[in-house]
Amino acid sequence: MSTEHATVAEEEYLQTLFWLFEAGLPMTGANVARAMQLSAPTVHEMIGRLERDGYITRAADKTIDFTDSGRTHAEGIVRRHRLIERFLTDVLGIPWDEVHEEAERLEHAMSPVLEERMMAAIGDAKTCPHGHPITPGSRIEGVPLKDVEPGAKVTILRFENEAEDLLHELRAAGLEPGLEGTLASTGDDEVVVDAPGRSVTVTASVAETVSVIADPSPPPRIALPEQLVLSKDRYGR
Repeated sequence: MSTEHATVAEEEYLQTLFWLFEAGLPMTGANVARAMQLSAPTVHEMIGRLERDGYITRAADKTIDFTDSGRTHAEGIVRRHRLIERFLTDVLGIPWDEVHEEAERLEHAMSPVLEERMMAAIGDAKTCPHGHPITPGSRIEGVPLKDVEPGAKVTILRFENEAEDLLHELRAAGLEPGLEGTLASTGDDEVVVDAPGRSVTVTASVAETVSVIADPSPPPRIALPEQLVLSKDRYGR
């Protein structure tokens, strides 16, 4: 039987599990450990706690699934996180590469009343500043920028990795969700996008973490967890 309210620690794990689910990555303890940059024993202990509290189930092959309660809690914390990011950016004017960690600190103490007022304040915004849907389940599927062939038209959808140092790099490069351009070149070291008035260059490993809509489009592919861990800190959802 699940508890009425998840603890802060449990919410962090549920949020990470939902990120894996949303990204199409296997929901396993190993991937949680990789995503959160924690030891396997630490993760194993918390996964057991989540199971005892009724938020998840574990299959014989060690894959994890949400219970109805777990899915509800996970979607709630993800929604609050992304809503806070959008509010901080659009209403308070904080640069989008600086809001992820602030949202991490605020998301656990947010009341329903404050959530409702923040929703009213952001108007018709549908995504966080990094391109993720505020309402879980409305995610537009894209392809990694690294896979796109030169000459293709691209629209930046979202940044799959929200580690703050990576967001700083993306903003400095001039890449942001909604940007439209043409893939100028791609190689083992870097990817170049020609956008109106500027040329944007990112490393190949960073391009793996950027989801785009492309025309023509390469086949869909789920990025590997190892390609998303580019920071000493855990990456975001």
